[in-house]
Amino acid sequence: MSGRFAFNKGLKEVRFLFCQTGEHSAATRSFLLRNYPAMKKDNPATPILIRDASGTLPKVYARFEFGKEKSQSLEGLSDQQIEETVSSLVKNNS
Repeated sequence: MSGRFAFNKGLKEVRFLFCQTGEHSAATRSFLLRNYPAMKKDNPATPILIRDASGTLPKVYARFEFGKEKSQSLEGLSDQQIEETVSSLVKNNS
């Protein structure tokens, strides 16, 4: 796919963890509100999981083929930085 959020073919799942009310997760919530529809449209077969729990620090996980998993903290990042971090994470499985 050639969309803005076209994921790597080896990507099996993307998982976002964050706090539903905490200020430290505000940018992550904003990012997901704006970009989830585009991510899902560009990758309809890839599960995009959203896990919110009180007190959870924002983090994104990418699970690739053969159980390989990478994660990146989103704490303290701006909306734009989160977009760059997620794009980099889901397009690079090395």
